[in-house]
Amino acid sequence: MRQHIGIAAVLGTLLVAPPVWATAYTIDQDHSTVTFKIRHLFSYVRGTFNEFEGTFEYVPGQPDHWKTQAVIQAASIDTRVEKRDTHLRSKDFFDVARFPTITFTSTQVTDATEAGAKLHGLLTIHGIEQPVVLDLAVHGEGKDPWGNQRSGFTATVTINRKEFGLTWNEVVETGQLLVGDEVEITLEIEGIVK
Repeated sequence: MRQHIGIAAVLGTLLVAPPVWATAYTIDQDHSTVTFKIRHLFSYVRGTFNEFEGTFEYVPGQPDHWKTQAVIQAASIDTRVEKRDTHLRSKDFFDVARFPTITFTSTQVTDATEAGAKLHGLLTIHGIEQPVVLDLAVHGEGKDPWGNQRSGFTATVTINRKEFGLTWNEVVETGQLLVGDEVEITLEIEGIVK
């Protein structure tokens, strides 16, 4: 009898517990960046994607309610060298005429702490979708001086560009490849509730 009473009490608590509503944020492009780094012979080239948009849902301490999706315009790639950027937009690399966007959709969050988590999701580049895991640093949430609710994160991941069909390369006279395979991606994201 006591067992039935205990079960009934638990069920009653669950039924009357208020639902958790995640706060929906829009990525603030003015305070967010999408950057990457890749080896070129004996050094590294850094670049950015200047046009992107997305949303995320966040509840502090409730990683089961965290989710995000984002779209990057591949043609907005910027390495500060126009000739190189034109080549990167071509069929040798991103082929932006056929594959204009890069997308990410989260699937789950694991290993969550107050300071960070692992953000799992599906990344699509060059028309090829691959699962990836981003290291997520949580910077917190709060209101700015104008009363806007904001939240911020840093996400990092290293991918192999060949897994996304970006295979172009050249062999130089020393026998080395001109371009590395690993790409380090860093996203500095600040969201705002609108």
